[in-house]
Amino acid sequence: MSGRAVPPEERARLVAEAERTIRAGSKSFRAASRLFDRRTRERAWLLYAWCRHCDDQCDGQALGRPGNPAPASFAPVEEMTRRALAGEPVGILPFDALAAVTAECGIPERLVEDHLAGFLLDCAGWRPETEGDLIRYCYHVAGAVGCMMAVVMGVPPDDSETLARAADLGIAFQLANIARDVREDHEAGRCYVPAEWLGEHGLDRADPAAIEIVPLVRRIVDLSLRHEAAALPGIARLPFRCRWAVLSARGIYGGIGRAVADRGSAAWDRRVVVPRARKLALVVDALADACRPAALRA
Repeated sequence: MSGRAVPPEERARLVAEAERTIRAGSKSFRAASRLFDRRTRERAWLLYAWCRHCDDQCDGQALGRPGNPAPASFAPVEEMTRRALAGEPVGILPFDALAAVTAECGIPERLVEDHLAGFLLDCAGWRPETEGDLIRYCYHVAGAVGCMMAVVMGVPPDDSETLARAADLGIAFQLANIARDVREDHEAGRCYVPAEWLGEHGLDRADPAAIEIVPLVRRIVDLSLRHEAAALPGIARLPFRCRWAVLSARGIYGGIGRAVADRGSAAWDRRVVVPRARKLALVVDALADACRPAALRA
């Protein structure tokens, strides 16, 4: 087994620090995580701490916000991750948290490696040429996290069908983020719209008009919704409270994509967010859906 079992006192400290990280870094994920049973919730926070740190190190951010210079190399993150998986105490929260959660849940190292590969793509300035490239990228940066979260929720690591559906949901979340952030990414010199899609409109990534092509962004949202729908049979297999939490997250992130599509060219006048009252309504809707798992398999 990878990772490292930690004494109760150390685990409690890691969980407390990880909870502070998710509280500051993602209100949506924290809200959904509170629907888990205590043990699953703590494990989700431990995993989040490592994912958040990797993302911040890759993007030169602090808890998802500008604040840190981008590192010259992502290699130290890779090295400390592998030390954590080998059971070596690192002494830095995200990596000790990863060691603890992988030891407790048996998260396969291949999923951790898959997620690291997504950060390496971003650090290298990679951009998708085709729709398939875009989906593979979304798998690495979010689908692999969906798989790791499924294992945290009790899905056996060899249940490839359920893990594939978990990957679909992570991909859907990432596509919704890409649709929402297309202008912000463009201003930062990034473009995740496939080059072949832009070519169909006579554009390339450097063209400022690329972010104004609403049909291309709708296409991203449509892809997100297809992967979201594909994930439903896997969600149906989860324990009740996990099912409720995941359906709540699905509603929130799906809501982001739908809002972008509905607003058209006005979608980027201000950042699309799901208001607190709407989040609460989505959690209630998710509870009703979670009580009918058979309907999710249909």
